[in-house]
Amino acid sequence: MATGVASTAFLSVPGVRLAAVPSGIKASGDLDLALIEFSAGSQTAAVFTQSHFAAAPVHLARAHLAKAAPRYFLINSGNANAATGAEGMADAQACCQALAKQAGTEPEAVLPFSTGVIGERLPTAPILASLPLALAGLAEDNWLQAAKGIMTTDTRPKIASRQFSAQGKTVTLTGIAKGAGMIAPKMATLLVFLATDLSATQAALGDLLSSKAERTFNRITIDSDTSTNDACLLTATGASGVTLKDAGPQFPEQLESLMLELAQSIIRDAEGATKFITVHIKGGKDEPTCLAVANAIANSPLVKTAIFAADANWGRLVMAIGKAPTTLDPNKIDIHLGQVCLMKAGAKNPSYQEAQGAAEMQNEDITITVDLHQGQAAATIWTSDLSHGYVSINADYRT
Repeated sequence: MATGVASTAFLSVPGVRLAAVPSGIKASGDLDLALIEFSAGSQTAAVFTQSHFAAAPVHLARAHLAKAAPRYFLINSGNANAATGAEGMADAQACCQALAKQAGTEPEAVLPFSTGVIGERLPTAPILASLPLALAGLAEDNWLQAAKGIMTTDTRPKIASRQFSAQGKTVTLTGIAKGAGMIAPKMATLLVFLATDLSATQAALGDLLSSKAERTFNRITIDSDTSTNDACLLTATGASGVTLKDAGPQFPEQLESLMLELAQSIIRDAEGATKFITVHIKGGKDEPTCLAVANAIANSPLVKTAIFAADANWGRLVMAIGKAPTTLDPNKIDIHLGQVCLMKAGAKNPSYQEAQGAAEMQNEDITITVDLHQGQAAATIWTSDLSHGYVSINADYRT
């Protein structure tokens, strides 16, 4: 189940080739192994999960990125290779070494990524057996196949592109993402792979990626749970001949726009979702205050189940705001559902009618706005409702 309409249109990025094959990790026979190749000279920056149980591929990708400029990303779905100890690290290393040998590069130039069930050893045999097929299948126009190859409980691939002109040349930016549950990132989120033909240093890419992730992937939540395998990477091939400086403000703007589109597409494809919810907090004394209130609402099971049931029970919003770990004056707070004012100055709006709230709840896209009347700060979080479908998907996840 998913909300809204998703586009699968994309633009190829010069200097990037991709492939996806069914290795057999997934019993369904679906695509489960993706390979991304970057031209020599490409630069990559990354942000990773802050989980104490960061998966073996996360540790190895961090280490390799510190030693060499990546030429290949090897991504498997169906198994997270997390909480697998020394064996998990050895398995991730074996995959990198095998790919490096066949591709004619050093193991440090390969970054591994995994997603799927936690706590089970990575089945390396099918991965190693599929590497020749993946290498042979590399092509510039295989972005959509790669997006499908990294899916787990996703119902549809997530892909987006941007293109603009600078210095009389065309710059392209394309990204893919996966994720539908265990979404409440503390850095980037899920698995996200972004590439551009712009030229930039790793340090400059890192600064951009961190700042834009904070305003996009760090502003979404499905179930308040952070994955052990989250990673978001941005690679610049330099094939366009345009530098980051030449691009001016256009590239940061286009990057944030694309990352926000991908982040929101994750919410629209949330496990069991029937609603896309925007929680906007304004009038805060500072942004942390606004984010505390927004997350209290967006992560509340009672709020999310009420929205699933189309129940305009604004008391649940009051409850959620009240538990936010910050200082508030409840007698100043206003709450709106869409264009309807539910609460004014800490009490029910005298002119509010239940039918107004019920009508707003019928919409697939719902906006909750809270005015704290403390100052000028604002923040927005995007989330989904909590349905029977979410419970069923996760109750049956390993079966």
